[in-house]
Amino acid sequence: MIASVRGTVLTVRLDAAVVEVGGVGMLVQATPTTLAALRVGHEARLATSMVVREDSLTLFGFGDDDERDVFEVLQSVSGVGPRLALAMLAVHTPDGLRRAVAAEDLAALKRVPGIGQKGAQRIVLELGDRLGAPVGDGLSGTPTPSAAVDRRDEVVEALVGLGWNVKVAQEAVAGVLADVDGPIGPEEVAGVLRAALRGLGANRG
Repeated sequence: MIASVRGTVLTVRLDAAVVEVGGVGMLVQATPTTLAALRVGHEARLATSMVVREDSLTLFGFGDDDERDVFEVLQSVSGVGPRLALAMLAVHTPDGLRRAVAAEDLAALKRVPGIGQKGAQRIVLELGDRLGAPVGDGLSGTPTPSAAVDRRDEVVEALVGLGWNVKVAQEAVAGVLADVDGPIGPEEVAGVLRAALRGLGANRG
């Protein structure tokens, strides 16, 4: 198992990045939040999990070991594969998922595209306390004004890459930033993206 990779970021796409490790470019699938923190030409370290199938080897990357560990536990639930587990971590932080499962908050789980009422119930039932207690302070990134180049379009592009149309994505980002004056910088991208995904998930009913 490849537990982590460290190297220069060669490219960043909407759903994956290529990290050069020992002269080899490794394609790593990741959440928009993780990808938003990467910079082409800079060194990065990603915790990773390799999913082996008969016809493929897919490497998934995460900002830290805790996120990777949660990703692997989520796949122990019936009907939850790596793509759905990754989508869950795109909408919720690891601690957010821990709280949702512990509180049996089905509404929070249903904000993830692909999870309905029965799926949310199954996740709560099968996970139980296997995710453990929250390990952080539970705070997510809060958009704040920044003097940097505006990165709103990056959030819109990430949402489009996840399947939302441009108009819906723009409205979601505008809703999150309704009380924010001025542009957002790269440090705010992850928080805005996560908030927009939560809002879109809630609107799906």
